[in-house]
Amino acid sequence: MIENVQLVLIDTPGVFAPKRRLDRAMVAAAWSAIEGADAIVHVVDASAHTTDKPAGADALAIADSAAIAAKLKQSDLPAILVLNKVDAVARPALLALTTKLVEEGLYTDVFMISAKKGDGVGDLARTLAERAPEGPWLFPEDQTMDAPARVLAAEITREKAMLRLHDELPYDMIVETEAWEERKDGSAKIDQTIFVARESQRKIAIGKSGQTIKTIGELARKEMEEAFDRRIHLFLHVKVREGWS
Repeated sequence: MIENVQLVLIDTPGVFAPKRRLDRAMVAAAWSAIEGADAIVHVVDASAHTTDKPAGADALAIADSAAIAAKLKQSDLPAILVLNKVDAVARPALLALTTKLVEEGLYTDVFMISAKKGDGVGDLARTLAERAPEGPWLFPEDQTMDAPARVLAAEITREKAMLRLHDELPYDMIVETEAWEERKDGSAKIDQTIFVARESQRKIAIGKSGQTIKTIGELARKEMEEAFDRRIHLFLHVKVREGWS
């Protein structure tokens, strides 16, 4: 909420060239999410477009951004370009990237931000608030998201797992909240399963003497307690589900 304006942000999956059935579903979900939106914010990872990446990585990122721009042109919605991680890109490269994307003639505005540091985020939020159409609020003032608690808990654990394992298991896992038990003392007992595709991945996720899964659990539990404002008893399991994606 900014002053008397409520902004509802729909965070879609990334748009890229799909290869698997899961990829196709994610991309379809991203495009369907813009239906009914008042504006589109196209967030581009500026650092992914620089030339110090592995061979082909920058070309792939540019191709994805160009494909998104081409499809957005088919929409009548105003689009705002947001270049993120600008603090990690040299100014000449950043200006060249901006020029290339702006030449598409699609964007009404361009914002350069560092989400990690918060630089430029306030300017973007104020612009969105100024252009928001008049209408009733869609959610209570103190509500920050519409995801069910079980889904949010699973996403928290998946985030911690990805931060810990992204070099070894890049996006090759999913987390499901199997059980949620309310306790008399106000706390909650949550049982979750991390599904991986192969037995070798299960061993990596668990780690030597269970240290990896223990660390993931501790980090996830702490964030859940902050998000739900209550004590959480979190129990994690790792199982193999071949072809889950």
